[in-house]
Amino acid sequence: MSDPLDDLGRTAAEPDPPDGELARVVRVHRGACDVATAGCEVRVATARDVDPVTGDWAVVRADRLVRLLPRRTLLARASVGGASHEQALAANVDTVAVVVAPDSRTTPARVERFVALAWASGARPLLVLAKADLVADPAARLAALAAAAPGVDVLAVSAATGDGLEELRAALTGTVVLLGSSGAGKSTLVNALAGAPVMATDAVRAADGRGRHTTVTRELVPLGGGLVLLDTPGLRGVGVGDLDDGLERAFSDVQDLAVDCRFADCRHDGEPGCAVAAAVDAGVLDGRRLVSLRRLEREREFFASRTDARLRAERARRWKAVARAQRARGARP
Repeated sequence: MSDPLDDLGRTAAEPDPPDGELARVVRVHRGACDVATAGCEVRVATARDVDPVTGDWAVVRADRLVRLLPRRTLLARASVGGASHEQALAANVDTVAVVVAPDSRTTPARVERFVALAWASGARPLLVLAKADLVADPAARLAALAAAAPGVDVLAVSAATGDGLEELRAALTGTVVLLGSSGAGKSTLVNALAGAPVMATDAVRAADGRGRHTTVTRELVPLGGGLVLLDTPGLRGVGVGDLDDGLERAFSDVQDLAVDCRFADCRHDGEPGCAVAAAVDAGVLDGRRLVSLRRLEREREFFASRTDARLRAERARRWKAVARAQRARGARP
């Protein structure tokens, strides 16, 4: 009989703790979570000062989760509401598979957001064109996706026909998170890879093609051999917070060009000697990529300014200076 923890990806980095029993968080509830231990899967209460997320390695003692082990990686998105905080989605992830629907609603800009989020987590991103049998020109769609994610592998998969499933399985390593919009086909892919209906699925709405959020929780699904899938509810809002080098890696083509800019702090927004702007003018770089990068950088700066008092004050001073300049111009005869 296999050890449930081995099935959930335990490695030498997760040894047996001296102060309790090793467990991995399978799914999280309010004030409690389901964990897998060496013996079975059980529900335990969580200590008041512990905030687990699906995928965490933890220490359980007396039916209580008492502490978390250090996280190797953490997939998190910025709050898309009014609060300035990050929402943890999954911990100790090795691969982030961004599942793209066959229609055109998954725009290149949205793909770039997902890819930046994946790079920032510390995991390896992968783009998966789901329901490829419904795409009129898969090659063109794959080329467009590749252009939005330089350096990221792109695969076409059809759970209905089985095409691409073996290639997808071979590309997945360790704990794999599936990200994408509702109705993209994430749960269907989980079932196809598992060879059993382990996740609920439903058809998309005919009116607008949106999914019905059949996945409402994040949970681990072991596939054997240390491969673990983590399906997530569809994300309609993808805020960007502390992306670290996520943006730089997601826009590596822009960063490579920026090395030749005249000024080291060039923002590629009208400065003389800007190699990035020159590449756009010459048709070497798609101008949409630069627009998308600027938008994400502004969002990242805004998120940081709301969580850092010094940056908030600097932002306020800058806006006051702009307002004074505008009033001065308006007062001139």
